[in-house]
Amino acid sequence: MFTRAFTKGRITAMLLVVLSLLVSACGSQTTAPAPAATQAPAAKESLAPAAEEARTITHAMGETKITGTPQRIVVLTTQGTESLLALGIKPVGAVKSWIGDPWYDHIKDQMGKVEVVGDETQPNMELIASLKPDLILGTKVRQEKIYTQLSSIAPTVFTENLGDSMIENFELYTQALNKEAEGKAVLDAFNKTIEEAKTKLGDKTKMQVSMARFQPGKVRAYLKNNFAGVILDKIGFARPEAQNKDEFTQDIAKEQINLLDGDVFFYFTSDREGDDGATKTAKEWLSDPLAQNMKVVKTGRAYLVNEAIWNSSGGILAAELMVKDVERIFGEIK
Repeated sequence: MFTRAFTKGRITAMLLVVLSLLVSACGSQTTAPAPAATQAPAAKESLAPAAEEARTITHAMGETKITGTPQRIVVLTTQGTESLLALGIKPVGAVKSWIGDPWYDHIKDQMGKVEVVGDETQPNMELIASLKPDLILGTKVRQEKIYTQLSSIAPTVFTENLGDSMIENFELYTQALNKEAEGKAVLDAFNKTIEEAKTKLGDKTKMQVSMARFQPGKVRAYLKNNFAGVILDKIGFARPEAQNKDEFTQDIAKEQINLLDGDVFFYFTSDREGDDGATKTAKEWLSDPLAQNMKVVKTGRAYLVNEAIWNSSGGILAAELMVKDVERIFGEIK
């Protein structure tokens, strides 16, 4: 009897447990999470990219906030134009080149459909505004007076000056463009070009290099603090004592032409369309008896070079081409 009663009680208990589980299961269904479809919005929200934060760019005119990566850039210096092109960016608008119609020969193939917005000294404000830029790049030395107007059109970043500040300016442009990694790659490649030139030239970098610019009725010795002077210094060239100065240029009179003497003399002529006055000045000066008595003229080492590449452009692309010019010319010197 005890065994039968125990068995019967055990069966009853098991039935109660099963019944309890069934009731629990039914109850849990009433509080189960909503179907996945109703949770989708929350998932999308967590995957959505955060809004891009504004970056503060410190420059010649103060600070400018820029959000994200600019897409429609107007550039007001030829140096800036080359910086964009080196980064693989085509501006929507740019000032015309100092030489060319409207672009330098070495960049014209990359400037298709770019709107000309005046020149460096007189940008066309109305045209700039019509392009709806999201970034304007310029320079204090040329456009300080119109900075406020430009800033009312779009965030505007200015370099302090041009010429000898090519590298520093390029780095500022990359910050404004949100392209610092790409910019570092460009500068690394340029530095490699410089190092390769040093290797190719060897002891020839010990030669004293002189440089001048001929304008109509005017001649300037180009010292160390200018675009070409900086490149020559990077390669490691010596300069004649008269030109070994941390200054931009020095005006000279014809009777001072001996200040242009050296082992090698590079000169460029600043002719403008329809005016060959600079070329005439160069011929007049270099045929003068005083010039003919210079060592660099006697040895036939006075070289006319491209003014756009060596002077007026002032950009990273021109710098690469200038180094190639130097390698070619010194390769001819025995």
